[in-house]
Amino acid sequence: MTITDKAEFEKLASLLGAGPRRIVLVGHTNPDGDAIGAMLAWGRVLETEGHRVTYIVPNRFPSFLDWMDGASKILVFKDSPDPCVNATTEADVIFSMDFNQPQRLEALGEVIASNTMATKVLIDHHLAPPPTFDILFSRSDLSSTCIIVYAIIWELYGLEAITKPVAEALYVGIMTDTGNFSFGKLSPELFHAVAHLVEKGINIHEINNNVYNSYSEGRMRLLGYVLSSKMRIIESCRTAYFALSEGELRRYNFQIGDTEGFVNFPLIIKGLHMSAMFVQTRRFIRVSLRSRGDVDVNLFARRYFEGGGHKNAAGGKSFDTVEQTVERFRKAVYEFFGVDNPELQDDRKDS
Repeated sequence: MTITDKAEFEKLASLLGAGPRRIVLVGHTNPDGDAIGAMLAWGRVLETEGHRVTYIVPNRFPSFLDWMDGASKILVFKDSPDPCVNATTEADVIFSMDFNQPQRLEALGEVIASNTMATKVLIDHHLAPPPTFDILFSRSDLSSTCIIVYAIIWELYGLEAITKPVAEALYVGIMTDTGNFSFGKLSPELFHAVAHLVEKGINIHEINNNVYNSYSEGRMRLLGYVLSSKMRIIESCRTAYFALSEGELRRYNFQIGDTEGFVNFPLIIKGLHMSAMFVQTRRFIRVSLRSRGDVDVNLFARRYFEGGGHKNAAGGKSFDTVEQTVERFRKAVYEFFGVDNPELQDDRKDS
């Protein structure tokens, strides 16, 4: 499975083959299954090859990922900045995993940028990577960063380097970034790779249960509240949305990752093509967008919320209030779909 041109692969092979390296693997803010899976899989292989690896994320990752082998090694910058700074400062190589824009790291981005001597390597599947990396593995036509990591491991060390823990981590990333194989780039090559992972002895039922069937009571009640009381539908644009304030999140004992996947639920409704979620944080409103078919939420996010992502999954930020953000979104939806805005009167709330 070829995932990059020969020159980039040769540069990586030369870099890692020149003796033990001090390596930092960095995931994005609000790390998801693909970011954590890619870091843990790639890091374990690098450790086996004799490299010293440090795993860093800007903030905490969801509890439904903490069962993964090696997850306890991951340093959280917001909780323990000093060891993160020390490891980054000393690093020979820094891998950016599952993101290509430094703002996805928030304050950690400045720490990474301060090491101008380290070789910077990108492994990512998002659009429009900047030309600031020394080695670039960027494939927006693939479903996940984990499938890119799988291909790199195969090409560099062979499939025998993929042990059961590595296979589990890769599977988690592939599974979560395709919505359990329901959207995204679902190619024959992807399923061939998954077959190889299954051959390594992974337990798909157990992994699925750990990731999708481990809701806390608060998370489950929050989801119920969203669907029963917060979801709104713009019928003429076949779009659903909901917004959650900090107060509402606290009411349900919110933990990092509790709203993960919520934005997908409205798309279960027959006929809807787009879904949006707005979650208030201390500094901004986090915008999450999902779609079906030819509705390009990457374009929508770039045009209206200075964000981006993929055609059917994207995001952005708003520094307005929740109310102002929702109002801006509604106006944008009518404009985006070319539908007359009837004074915002065709809103429907299920009850």
